[in-house]
Amino acid sequence: MGDVSRETIAAPDPDVAARVFPSGLSVLARYAALLAGDGVTRGLIGPREVPRLWDRHLINCGLLAPLVPARATVVDLGSGAGLPGIVLAIARPDLQVTLVEPMARRVAFLDEVRAELTLDNVTVLRERAEQWRDAPTFAVVTARALAPLPKLLSWGLPLLAPGGTLLAMKGASAASEVEAAAGELRRWRASAEVVTRAVADSSATVVRVVRDPEAEIGWPSTSARSAGRRRRRREHG
Repeated sequence: MGDVSRETIAAPDPDVAARVFPSGLSVLARYAALLAGDGVTRGLIGPREVPRLWDRHLINCGLLAPLVPARATVVDLGSGAGLPGIVLAIARPDLQVTLVEPMARRVAFLDEVRAELTLDNVTVLRERAEQWRDAPTFAVVTARALAPLPKLLSWGLPLLAPGGTLLAMKGASAASEVEAAAGELRRWRASAEVVTRAVADSSATVVRVVRDPEAEIGWPSTSARSAGRRRRRREHG
């Protein structure tokens, strides 16, 4: 991979990093260097993000790890530079992580990161989440700032196994997005809550969506979709 960015990566607070990442810190440091190098030159990370890679990106994504069940299969939609998917794979080697990304240059970067860091628990696929045909199901779907929650539900929930969880990393808009998605949540027989995790000055706001274990896999049935349309007509007069 290419030369490291001219910007300097600020070292994380060692106590905070150790709390968020009990293991894998040396591998994460190598990943940070790759982000600061080819990640910048390929346009996956802005140069101004380099000094704050740890606090704003790696630790932020690492806070998601305790929300993922042990030995889960995880699909990270719109993985981009690998956030949060690569971070989860490093922090939680018990997970099997599939990175889904439609852009060829990003897929190439992810493949190189997987090979250079020897991440045997990572699979990289060039797919669009909304067009993924014959997709398998997963225990957990993750996404970071990919799409508004109503749209993300239509992409992610068909990929969930019964009782699975969608973890959407959001910002200050998390609560309002849950409100806006109320109709979609009913249609998909799913519930949502906003979870905030923090350590020192770093925090992550996550919308955790759980689909009814008894709901059918994939899209709701025709009758369920029709009922959803009738509810929306009543709600809007």
